[in-house]
Amino acid sequence: MSMLGTQDLWIFISAGVALNLAPGQDFVFIANRSSNFGFRGGVLAALGVTTGTLVHILAAAFGLSALMIGSPNTFILIKVMGGLYLLYMGLCMLLKNPTKVHSTVSSVGYFNHSTIFYQGFLTNALNPKVALFFIAFVPQFIVPDTPNTSLTFLFLGFIFSFNGLVWCLIVAWFSAHISTKFKHALRLTRWSNMAAGSLFTYFGVSLLVSSGH
Repeated sequence: MSMLGTQDLWIFISAGVALNLAPGQDFVFIANRSSNFGFRGGVLAALGVTTGTLVHILAAAFGLSALMIGSPNTFILIKVMGGLYLLYMGLCMLLKNPTKVHSTVSSVGYFNHSTIFYQGFLTNALNPKVALFFIAFVPQFIVPDTPNTSLTFLFLGFIFSFNGLVWCLIVAWFSAHISTKFKHALRLTRWSNMAAGSLFTYFGVSLLVSSGH
């Protein structure tokens, strides 16, 4: 018996959870923002990442992603924009001054909420590989000849996103909790930013040099 035109729903949920647990740029970004700005910063990063994912789910459900992938110029443009943005994020992390970060958060108690959210949003929204993933992965769990394929796609996409958000919030809490024990260890913070920056630089280069489709 299917639910909203789905098939093998529990396999889909299990596979989605396994995919979300695999470390990637979302994991690195949320862990870095939680370490630098505390749990609230990590929550904002997680919400931004999830919102960026929802953009691709909505686009794929209504056929917009297929149109983008079918247009080489559009695909390449978004890929270049995404790759350059990831490179920019990586360089910002590499050049970040840990002393300034700690003084801003602890002394002033302020950080730019919208910036963290939009950074997380753009890391996913500008990555066409996310669109390719949903187009390839989700349809396997939709019953053939389902009357409303878009609704079923959205249903599965939201399940995937919700599970991903739960995992992202766990990552945010854990990273923030660990960072509080080393909040005065500026050298450790510096190495953390360097590691995250190096990974984001790698993600950006990988996206730029990846094949078109």
